Amino acid sequence: MPEHGTAWDVLSQEMLERGKNDVKWREGKTAVYVFNAGEDVSQVQKEAYTMYMSENGLGPLAFPSLKQMEDEVISMGLGLLHGPEGAAGNITSGGTDSINMAVKAARDFGRQVKGIKGTCNIVAPWSAHPAFDKAAKMMELEIRRVPVGDDLKADVAAMAEAIDGNTIMLVGSAPCFPYGLIDPIEALGKLAEEKDVWLHVDACVGGYIAPFVRMNGGDIPPFDFEVPGVKSMSADLHKYGYCAKGASTVLFRSDELRSYMIFDCDNWPGGRMVTPTLAGTRPGGAISAAWAVMNFLGVEGYRAKHKLVTDAREKIEAGVKKLGFHILGAPQLGIVAFGHDEVDPMAVWGKMFERGWFTSVSTEPKGLHLMLSPFHAQVADTYLADIEWALGEVKSGNKGEKREARYS
Repeated sequence: MPEHGTAWDVLSQEMLERGKNDVKWREGKTAVYVFNAGEDVSQVQKEAYTMYMSENGLGPLAFPSLKQMEDEVISMGLGLLHGPEGAAGNITSGGTDSINMAVKAARDFGRQVKGIKGTCNIVAPWSAHPAFDKAAKMMELEIRRVPVGDDLKADVAAMAEAIDGNTIMLVGSAPCFPYGLIDPIEALGKLAEEKDVWLHVDACVGGYIAPFVRMNGGDIPPFDFEVPGVKSMSADLHKYGYCAKGASTVLFRSDELRSYMIFDCDNWPGGRMVTPTLAGTRPGGAISAAWAVMNFLGVEGYRAKHKLVTDAREKIEAGVKKLGFHILGAPQLGIVAFGHDEVDPMAVWGKMFERGWFTSVSTEPKGLHLMLSPFHAQVADTYLADIEWALGEVKSGNKGEKREARYS
């Protein structure tokens, strides 16, 4: 720590200088980590966040405004995702937080209600998010990863074989991150009911886009609480809800199920402490910004933003197919992954990086991976021109410096 403070105008300039080597997401050249819904949404995010940045969601009695905004955000989420009467949820810090809390609820439900003894296990498709592995490690659970089918979706029959008396949770994704494909949630729901197992749908990516794509005419299969076997869901506000980071929602079919998530401690000298999620302090800005953005856009605004996303995806799909790439599965939302039979996609990724593009990859099968935002509709032609150049460079043997693609 410096002995003396530094003026803010000096510090702010240094911060801007440090950011010059970051990815150029404002130019649309990033298709991961950032969801650029436009300057109008960005302004709402920033102003709403700073309005409540010092308030703390830990204290609903002190800050009833935040409690009201959180309740209304959860109500909007449940309304979009067919939450039945009595459904409940909370805002968390992100998808991993939401998934962890759903796993914790399912574990406690399994032990307290179903009487499960010994090591509990989670049955999940190979494509499910690593947050389930993280939760399993923290809670000393076994995770049973099941290979996906030829269509790259959850293999329901194989997952059925992996379930036993100690299974606390069955997992499906809507969609999974690696391929952007929605697992057969209806079939998983029937399996969950048949085996009397908790089904969690990880809709961190899709929860706040799939309902609007369906409204826009997309043939989106049932994936949420309209499937009776679904007990809980995770859906990220800071992804396709276009809210400020970090904000996600963890949702439950009933408040009774949600109660197994709650932490309640009264055996310490500071009085009783009750927290709905892993965090104690919860940034008021994340809650207020989520409420503001959702009300700013409304159904009409989200439909318009998400149409830009799906239009960009369809345009890029058509363009890369003409270049000899093949799409992995049949994506319907904002993620698309595509491979090539003649060249190494990782080499193409490296050439695209030289042009300033920072995107994800899929490792099995190998492919390039895009998580698109509304802004990408403006730069789809640029992307296609650059990938045509990159492909030509790789085919000609000019692969350039080898780089490692990192993604999450």
